[in-house]
Amino acid sequence: ARLVQSGGGSAQAGGSLRLSCAASGFPLSMYCRGWFRQAPGKEREWVADIDNKQQTRYADSVKGRFTISQDNAENTLYLQMNSLNPEDTAMYFCVARGLTFCGETRPIDFNYWAQGTQVTVSS
Repeated sequence: ARLVQSGGGSAQAGGSLRLSCAASGFPLSMYCRGWFRQAPGKEREWVADIDNKQQTRYADSVKGRFTISQDNAENTLYLQMNSLNPEDTAMYFCVARGLTFCGETRPIDFNYWAQGTQVTVSS
């Protein structure tokens, strides 16, 4: 099982970016998968996830601005990030766990991690 991220980069405050995460070796749609982020000097933070029933959850800090989705045909997970602000600056990680349901938000609860991509938002 492997997760490979793409996307991210730099944006101005108020702008948008999209992250992609292509999975191989297992069907993403059958498991809980999502996104974490880690800003410099801070702990890794859960951002959003989606379970096998396509139910989504978001951290309060991104609710209403970020959208998690998936293209099942491409076995790819996305994170659309709108209305970005400098506090969103972080390394973002695509994750998956070997269970169908979500509910946990600790990094240790997710078995699979992509390599991470940097998102930088300037004011």
